[in-house]
Amino acid sequence: MEEAKFPEEGKSVRSLNFIEEIIEEDIRNGVNEGRVHTRFPPEPNGYLHIGHAKSICLNFGLGKKYHGKTNLRFDDTNPVKEDVEYVDSIMEDVKWLGFDWEDRLYYASDYFEQLYDYAVILIRKEKAYVCDMTAEEISETRGTPTRPGKESIYRNRSVEENIDLFSRMRAGEFPDGSRVLRAKIDIASPNMHMRDPILYRILHTSHHRTGDQWCIYPMYDFAHGQSDSIERITHSICTLEFEVHRPLYDWFIREIGIYVPRQIEFARLNVTYTVMSKRKLLELVRDGNVTGWDDPRMPTICGLRRRGFTPESIRNFAETIGVAKRDNVIDVSLLEFCVREDLNKRANRLMAVLNPVRVIIDNYPGDLVEEMESVNNPEDESKGRRKIPFSKTLLIEREDFMEDPPNKFFRLAPGREVRLKAAYIIRCESVVKSSETGEITEIHCTYDPLTKSGMPESNRKVKGTLHWVSEKHAVKAEIRLYDRLFTKENPDDGEEGKTYKDYLNPDSLRVITAMIEPAVLSPASLATGSSPEGIFDKYQFERTGYFSVDKESTRQNLVFNRVVPLKDSWSKVEKVNKT
Repeated sequence: MEEAKFPEEGKSVRSLNFIEEIIEEDIRNGVNEGRVHTRFPPEPNGYLHIGHAKSICLNFGLGKKYHGKTNLRFDDTNPVKEDVEYVDSIMEDVKWLGFDWEDRLYYASDYFEQLYDYAVILIRKEKAYVCDMTAEEISETRGTPTRPGKESIYRNRSVEENIDLFSRMRAGEFPDGSRVLRAKIDIASPNMHMRDPILYRILHTSHHRTGDQWCIYPMYDFAHGQSDSIERITHSICTLEFEVHRPLYDWFIREIGIYVPRQIEFARLNVTYTVMSKRKLLELVRDGNVTGWDDPRMPTICGLRRRGFTPESIRNFAETIGVAKRDNVIDVSLLEFCVREDLNKRANRLMAVLNPVRVIIDNYPGDLVEEMESVNNPEDESKGRRKIPFSKTLLIEREDFMEDPPNKFFRLAPGREVRLKAAYIIRCESVVKSSETGEITEIHCTYDPLTKSGMPESNRKVKGTLHWVSEKHAVKAEIRLYDRLFTKENPDDGEEGKTYKDYLNPDSLRVITAMIEPAVLSPASLATGSSPEGIFDKYQFERTGYFSVDKESTRQNLVFNRVVPLKDSWSKVEKVNKT
């Protein structure tokens, strides 16, 4: 392995986080010969979420920064909850985020034989024993944080008897739950995890990789550290809840007598207006509160991807929030800000009308169609310009017209003028209303032909500029307006008698039909023809927000997901609610 290096001199760098400080101190002291080797060890029992994305970015980022390596290792030690579907989804997520484990794809199940041998070493050292107590009895005799536990009556079995029973456990002689292998440490330890923890349990369940080869499986605490050691991981980065497990992690490695990795804990990611528990996310899927793991309202990586988030925005989010030693909660607005910043630079602009009302330009020739021109992205001139058809009958947003407007309403109203983006200045002359509902059905206007955008004579100024589409050229699309999944900032911290589900947002999804300019049908825009980077399936709808083609739903009809609005409207709602 190439020796780790510090960032090149002369380059501006942010201050080091505490994990980087530890790593650089180790490098200076020649620990592990200057190697840096990390790993990302997910359990394949569900889909990854934004919290896992932080860990992925951290582990792979450290490997890259210090010219080291990062393994992807599946902690597949519980066949009851694991599935190949989850394995495949995790690999897809890691790749989508932009990281490569190269040839270092591993599974804890790769080491089952070695882990078994390690357990035998502990038995021979009288550091482990087979216990016949039930799960309930073990729980009862472990005591409490303020009361020591009681030793198992099987704790002093001989080495020979324990070796015999453990081998027979492996051979499948005993039913599930009848026996376990426990470490012999300290039943009175103030650290509950050191009170003779379980190392192996009997599970007559087929494993997704090893089939029926094994009927005993190691617990996470036993498999985790030893797998790190086998792979010669230098820095085992874990979330903060594993801090109390570290003495056990070190005890196993010391007693077995194998290579010693260094476990370092950091604060897990908590985000407002969501839940980060795999169990709760699974409940949402199973109970039909969402359409699946990739529902765009879910905090899963596949859900964020389907909604239209970019890997760059998530990596930037992980970099922005940094690495902390204490648990904290990050406002979801920061995640939304990061995707806005990214899409503002990469997303082409389109005009789309989400709540249309007809505008008829009375003095415009009925058979005339002009091609107006507009930039695709003002942040990136290389994206070029596009043609937009203009005709006598247009559609604008219903909210952009008021019959009796208040002060500082700079959109269309009777007798007022506005500019149509990339086109002409128009003036409202009259309206037509439905005789049944009183709703405005048509707005009649006149246009000034000398105000065509881009012409020398078009320098007359008006205060309002509206987006629009030509009615006969418009493309119909289904628009899914996604909002936050929960109405409460911390759904887990609710009123007595309520659960997180009581705070599900009934308006987290609204489906409408919008009319979009025909440039949306250019070959590069379609879900089947988008670029590998996904640039042409994501757009900024002028004055509305960022939208992404939903590739899972777009078949005969075009379907867009709203990624985020142009501005953080929720901050205003939150201020009102708090007052």
